[in-house]
Amino acid sequence: MAGVLAGVVPLVLGLLATPSLADTPGSEHPEDPGAGVVSAQAVAREVIKSKNIKHTAHLPKQAPFDNIESVGTDIAFKGRHAFVGNYGGFVVYDIAKPDKPQIVTQVACPGGQGDVSISGNLLFVSTDYPRSNNTCQSEATTAADPNGWEGMKVFDVSDPAKPRYVSSIATACGSHTHTLVPDKAGKAVYLYVSSYAPKPEFPNCQPPHDKISIIKVPLDNPAEPVLLDAPVVFPDGGNPGQPGGIRETSGCHDITVFPSKDLAAGACMGDGVLFDISDREKPRVVNQVRDDQNFAFWHSATFNNEGTKVVFTDELGGGSAATCDAPTGPKRGANGIYDIVGSGAESKLEFRSYYKIPRHQAATENCVAHNGSLIPVPGKDIMVQAWYQGGVSVWEFTDSAQPKEIAFFDRTPFDPGKLQTAGSWSAYYYNGRVFSSGIQEGLDVLDIKDRRTDPAKRVRFEEFNPQTQPVYAD
Repeated sequence: MAGVLAGVVPLVLGLLATPSLADTPGSEHPEDPGAGVVSAQAVAREVIKSKNIKHTAHLPKQAPFDNIESVGTDIAFKGRHAFVGNYGGFVVYDIAKPDKPQIVTQVACPGGQGDVSISGNLLFVSTDYPRSNNTCQSEATTAADPNGWEGMKVFDVSDPAKPRYVSSIATACGSHTHTLVPDKAGKAVYLYVSSYAPKPEFPNCQPPHDKISIIKVPLDNPAEPVLLDAPVVFPDGGNPGQPGGIRETSGCHDITVFPSKDLAAGACMGDGVLFDISDREKPRVVNQVRDDQNFAFWHSATFNNEGTKVVFTDELGGGSAATCDAPTGPKRGANGIYDIVGSGAESKLEFRSYYKIPRHQAATENCVAHNGSLIPVPGKDIMVQAWYQGGVSVWEFTDSAQPKEIAFFDRTPFDPGKLQTAGSWSAYYYNGRVFSSGIQEGLDVLDIKDRRTDPAKRVRFEEFNPQTQPVYAD
């Protein structure tokens, strides 16, 4: 069996202490918030926002995740619940009353980043840092450890209050992020696993690692995930990088799929990629683009609802630098907006413009483009997006060449005295509200009240993985 832990129930809240990020040697991910970690909680902070956003709820991190090391990350949604990843595990929130969210349970299962996605009653969680084994009771080890474990874990969340650990499977270089891809028959899901940072001295993460891992999980037997393939994305080599600037491509950071059009967009460190995924088991690159003038680290991607545009993010400074300032300028650490021209094998990404939040942030605020999703307004291209300590921005790119901000939500610095990683990691629109997962801030809920976005309140999803984009209709 493929690393199965059938019948193992995850630990009860608080049984395990969350690990120090300093205890994860060998991890070289640019989003590592461990740098400069010294204090436990933030000072009191002022909220700054546009008039058309209402801050309806704030639920701070709770023990055992109420510390600097327990970083809040990505979000997946199912019915009345939000599943939020954490460097120490994951948190399940009841959002039936979105302006009064409640914590249902917290699962301590450390492994770095904890990227999440959901399909039916199955929750998939990435393990990104080397661990001594594949259990939730594992200890940190190094990437030089040949027995170190990284990869994917599968949980049964049919009872959201009692998640049950079902199985696991290892992948080369672990799983920094993963993307859920439904099969066309409805009998299985695929996980496209993105990872990077290989080194010759890492036995389980060997260079060049210009590839992704593809896992198939049968929905009727999730205890038997299978690693199908690890196709090379860049057979001719990716971006070689530049010292102190462009990150060398050694894998992908994140992939967003648009199943209805059999497309995927890969944000692959030094390259942006468009895939044909008509054969889910054999994604095929149809176009590859670079921007060595302004993009340092291709981080994530979002399609518009027609699948005719892609917004790529540049995580300049790895998310831990203050780059929303005048010296950095409006084009670096920003979004790049690309139109998709042509079709099929002739599809190409054509650059149109950059978008960056129009407010300069303090020198003690890490700020750069990060995770977001469409606000489902029929006929318009509107997105909500996290910018770390730059807050949450709502912006429109219906005209690809003229993006503009509609609304924003921000806080004053987490620590006015020094640069410390905090702020909104992911900001997503789900069934009438924006949910923001804060690195240190916990969960924020926002209500946008604007005629340009009001039609989105009529759109409802039963399940939502932001990197598995559905098509919405009014």
